[in-house]
Amino acid sequence: MALEHAILVSLTERAGSGYELARRFDRSIGYFWPATHQQIYRVLRRMDDAGWVRPTEIAQDGRPDKKVYRIAAAGRAELTRWLAAPEDPAVLRDGLGVKLRGASLGDAGVVLREVERHRAEHAMRHEVYRGIQKRDFPKPAGLHGRDLHQYLVLRGGIRAEESFVAWCDEVIDALRKDHP
Repeated sequence: MALEHAILVSLTERAGSGYELARRFDRSIGYFWPATHQQIYRVLRRMDDAGWVRPTEIAQDGRPDKKVYRIAAAGRAELTRWLAAPEDPAVLRDGLGVKLRGASLGDAGVVLREVERHRAEHAMRHEVYRGIQKRDFPKPAGLHGRDLHQYLVLRGGIRAEESFVAWCDEVIDALRKDHP
């Protein structure tokens, strides 16, 4: 997947300026497809050049005009093409796993503290996702269409974080037993 496709999906939900898209990425899409504000602006220019989006200039008092982007027909066609194309399963690239594998080559206590730090980050992200679920999807049984799809992605994130926290707990317990 390319950032272009994540932006196209976001623009089908709601038109927005580059700044608004960046904030959406910070609050939702970026949890599973992160992008910096600079990347989003660069990609929007490419998408505009390709005819996938249409910017509309909006005058602002005391500030430069802003461009609000909407998906264009060519962008919808690209999104349709991409949605129909097969996606390779994700491959886990995890530096923490490599550090754990090499823990016996250095200070295992340092690796243990790193696993504990990762566990704390994933537990915090899990709580954020659970908060989003409570706020945005209090009655998931009645969801359909776009709301259901957004909920299912969120559930995938929740399950992934639960799994990673449980794995970290397993690793922490084993390392503490191995190096009391």
